[in-house]
Amino acid sequence: MNIISQMVEVHLFRIVQGEMEFLLLKRGEKEIYPGLWQMVSGRIEKDEKAYQTALREIKEETGLDVLHLWAVPNVNSFYSASSDELNFIPVFAAWVNSNAKVVISEEHSEFKWCLYEECRNLLVWEGQKKSVDILRDYYLNRKNDLDLVEITDLK
Repeated sequence: MNIISQMVEVHLFRIVQGEMEFLLLKRGEKEIYPGLWQMVSGRIEKDEKAYQTALREIKEETGLDVLHLWAVPNVNSFYSASSDELNFIPVFAAWVNSNAKVVISEEHSEFKWCLYEECRNLLVWEGQKKSVDILRDYYLNRKNDLDLVEITDLK
């Protein structure tokens, strides 16, 4: 069995009237897991750092620019029986402008901004829900800690 890390997960959020809203994307009918609500995700390309993948995928899947990017202290994982690989997925959080216009890619059929409870209810996998829990806790209770894991190279 191989242990690999070839994907990223990125939770985009905005602040509207003091409330944290998360962006979810609905997978298109031609994609794996059609109709599933998810955050931005994607594969790490050769010679690309995981955070660079996060920034690229945000742009490709939403057209949004990032105000701040953080590494979330959580790593998701899944096992692929077909390739006998255990996949570790670094998790990122991206704060975007509250009035920025979302332009989704062909991979998705729609998007929605959700408050915490709705976001948790729409996400399927527990690891993704845990990432949202961690992000919300950091924003509400430990804002200063976010600076410790902020990624400042947004190019």
